[in-house]
Amino acid sequence: MAAQIAPAERLLNLVIALVNTAGRMTKEQVRTSVAGYQEAPSDDAFERMFERDKDTLRDLGIPILTVTDAGHGDDIGYRVDLDAYALPPLDLTAAELGVLAMAAQVWQDQAVRADTTRALTKLRAVGDAPESTDLVAGLAPRVRAGGGAFGPLVDAVQARQAVRFTYRAATTGEVRERTVEPWKLLARRGGWVLVGRDRDRGASRSFRLSRVEGVVRTVGEPGSFTAPSAQELADALRTWASGPERIATLAILPERASAARARAVPAPPDEPVRTHVHRDIVHVPFRAEWELAEELVGYGDAVVVLAPPGLRASVLHLLQTAATLDEGVRTDG
Repeated sequence: MAAQIAPAERLLNLVIALVNTAGRMTKEQVRTSVAGYQEAPSDDAFERMFERDKDTLRDLGIPILTVTDAGHGDDIGYRVDLDAYALPPLDLTAAELGVLAMAAQVWQDQAVRADTTRALTKLRAVGDAPESTDLVAGLAPRVRAGGGAFGPLVDAVQARQAVRFTYRAATTGEVRERTVEPWKLLARRGGWVLVGRDRDRGASRSFRLSRVEGVVRTVGEPGSFTAPSAQELADALRTWASGPERIATLAILPERASAARARAVPAPPDEPVRTHVHRDIVHVPFRAEWELAEELVGYGDAVVVLAPPGLRASVLHLLQTAATLDEGVRTDG
């Protein structure tokens, strides 16, 4: 037996049908052609279902018109008033659409993933900026998912409730438990960062969510710590502030690293002319050196940094660190 259609899906089917009807749809046409209404076991059950759905849609602000026509006698029809239902033109810039795209990535919880995906698709469709799609593509890989730690930390920041988690330090590789008063979550340098007060150290610290291991647990009651002062928060965030905009010169294999290519700009006036036999020379603006370095490392050998030297050094450092991760590991031959 076919699976029963959920009421919400049936409502959506009805809206689609009434929006796309050439003139009007009668109740009988709705019952026979709109998925979900064929399940009504009787005429009375269909009438109750249809009337209830019409009232629900009108409560949601969808203008359903009752259409009568002398040529059809008492046979009443229905349609959506497209003039009243249509959204005004949305003039979204590429930057605005890009920010919305990045925000939608945050809410990838199973309960809302479909809603954010549909909404973003509609926004892309109405965005007038010719480069809007490229900008979304450029932003997409730059903020990775926060993993299982993200949701609990969002709640803890809002509730001003301390948390405890196991953390692997970036510089030493030390793994230890931390107890933190969470102040703020930042999207920085390719991932999510928690800024807060480390109770063991008695000072503000930053923690990359990608280095949080296991489950984030709450400590104490909500509201158990005082929110930081504006100066305390500013001091904690200073190390994550972006510097002035600079231009990176990259040599990219053809048809690779499309997100980086999407952000390309003309070469600076003082940039020496560079060519490469097998790669395209691409200029990409950036502010945070490590943020761009972590993105470029993800492209592997598809991208070579030509300038500036500091960015190239950062990329090489990350690659060398990755290459030593398996040192000390032995396999039986």
